[in-house]
Amino acid sequence: MHFEFDQSAPIYQQLADQMEEMIFSGLFPEGQQVPSTTQLSQELHINPATVLKGMNLLVDHHLLEKKRGLGMFVKKGAKERIMEKRKEGFYQNYVVSLIKEATKLQITEDHLLSLIQRGYQNGNTQN
Repeated sequence: MHFEFDQSAPIYQQLADQMEEMIFSGLFPEGQQVPSTTQLSQELHINPATVLKGMNLLVDHHLLEKKRGLGMFVKKGAKERIMEKRKEGFYQNYVVSLIKEATKLQITEDHLLSLIQRGYQNGNTQN
């Protein structure tokens, strides 16, 4: 488990984002207990309140659940919730802007679909 922090966002948000990625990648499988607030704050040398704020974001997003007296655990269905959130983000961040640019270039829907198919056929990496 490795965390990296920078100045791009508040530490609690970066912690939540990185823990979300760990859940998504399977480092923290569904049903598994995650490190405690105390463990993380000591290991990362950050304020326990900051860690708790980040973890509470994950609770609010239904990715972690608190079990009284036991700690926090990855909630069942967390990976699927992350996937759905990221799909919607992909649509908003990429598809919408792709369609706007295609419209400016007068690329029809059929032509755009053929370009996307060509991208898949070329292994997604060639122009």
